[in-house]
Amino acid sequence: MVVAGAIVVADMIGVGVFTSLGFQVKDIPSGFAILLLWMVGGIVALCGVFSYGELGAMFPRSSGEYNFLSRAYHPAFGFLAGWVSATVGFAAPVALAAMAFGEYGKSVFPGAPPLALAVAAVWLVSLVQLTGIRHSGTFQLIATILKVVLITAFLIAGFAIGEPQPVSFAPHPSDIGYVTSAPFAIGLVFVMYSFSGWNAATYIIGEIHDARQNLPRAMLAGTSIVLVLYVALNAIFLHTAPIDKLAGQLDVARISGSFIFGEIGGRVVSAMICVGLISSISAMMWIGPRVMMTMGEDIPALRIFSRRSIDGAPVYAILFQLAVATLMLFTRSFEAVLDFVQFALLFCSFFTVLGVIKLRITQPNLPRPYRAFGYPVTPVVFLLVTLFMMYYLAVDRPLQSFLGILIMASGLLIYAIFRKRDDAGSASPSPTHPSGRD
Repeated sequence: MVVAGAIVVADMIGVGVFTSLGFQVKDIPSGFAILLLWMVGGIVALCGVFSYGELGAMFPRSSGEYNFLSRAYHPAFGFLAGWVSATVGFAAPVALAAMAFGEYGKSVFPGAPPLALAVAAVWLVSLVQLTGIRHSGTFQLIATILKVVLITAFLIAGFAIGEPQPVSFAPHPSDIGYVTSAPFAIGLVFVMYSFSGWNAATYIIGEIHDARQNLPRAMLAGTSIVLVLYVALNAIFLHTAPIDKLAGQLDVARISGSFIFGEIGGRVVSAMICVGLISSISAMMWIGPRVMMTMGEDIPALRIFSRRSIDGAPVYAILFQLAVATLMLFTRSFEAVLDFVQFALLFCSFFTVLGVIKLRITQPNLPRPYRAFGYPVTPVVFLLVTLFMMYYLAVDRPLQSFLGILIMASGLLIYAIFRKRDDAGSASPSPTHPSGRD
């Protein structure tokens, strides 16, 4: 359970929380409204946790949405989600996190090419994953603890030695206007992207001891820790740096660090983010290949990806994701892929949570070791916010959203091809059993 919780924390805390505030505070110059925005994002993520916890306890098998959608709707729907995740859904975020590591790493390793640092990070983490579950679990736990410790140290330093700014975190009547504004709603979209990863443990259910009990606990604990850290980080950014210096800026963490630590602030923050990104890359290189591995167990054409090493690592699945991520790094295609894969990922999450409601109605007698807290309010809250995010993407990025739909459609086409091939193979008489039966 501890490692599963660490994976949730590691997958969630990337660069989003260190870069989002500048664009939010530009239109919402209120300490209370900003912190409320991040709290709302965390609460919505917890609503998702409760629903995924119920499904994970009912169907304890690795691979996340591939498993859940297959069981709640149809294997074709599950394959669609698995196809997106296994091909680009994890490889693109891995490449993005690695490239961010390369950019921040320039401050820690002066003169080192960002691309070389990025590739080295992905390959180093992948080698650890290939050594097996025990070693990768230890590495993940250490990297995540170090990440949390560094962020906590940054928070303490900000409160202890940072010069307080004239910002109030207490509610004010004027905050009502900010909270009900369009920038607040749009800001929630980007806050939710920063919270993405709360479902990370569902991709490794098969490796969690007593998953029916420990999966919901791991997701709840991990998401709660991240919620507290996110609110505290944004409070520190606002507490230590003037709002006019943060507004419209991407590197708000560096700006805050320079006000806390002086000239070395940039290097301190860069080192902290680099450590955090290593744990994020490790988490995604662990959970992503489990989707392809599980698909390989179900689909003969992908059987090679189901093979594990003697230490439990899905070697071919890890190498496949490593190859795709490396290719994206060298071609810089991960930025474009991330743009159009977002809609597909939201689509799959939406129908996964909707599956909880569907199964409650259609199969009420199924064993449910864990039942979603706050049902049906919590699933509905998650569905409404996710629907809003999909609407925002469709309006703001129609081409990218359409390309995301095409990726999902290609998954259905490939599923149909695989099924036809499998059906043809099973219908062919075998040499030892002319009737085709055992």
